[in-house]
Amino acid sequence: MPIYEYQCQKCRAVFEVLQKTMKTETEPVCPHCSSKQVERLISRPGILKIEWGSATSSSTTCCGRSEPCDTPPCSDGTCKRD
Repeated sequence: MPIYEYQCQKCRAVFEVLQKTMKTETEPVCPHCSSKQVERLISRPGILKIEWGSATSSSTTCCGRSEPCDTPPCSDGTCKRD
């Protein structure tokens, strides 16, 4: 579901509209003054950054144990826990 950003031409307010489907695009209305004179803005795309190794789905640590290590692993990959 895309989120579009608009600016009202009457009151100059900037607001976002969530489109539930791309086929049925509704006419956006300014939530501040109820004007239909709005212009869609070019928005910067959002970026989701995922760091691998920061979280795992199996809920284990880097060395495969269920509880966290007291000392983080070294840069050479050796676990201090062993």
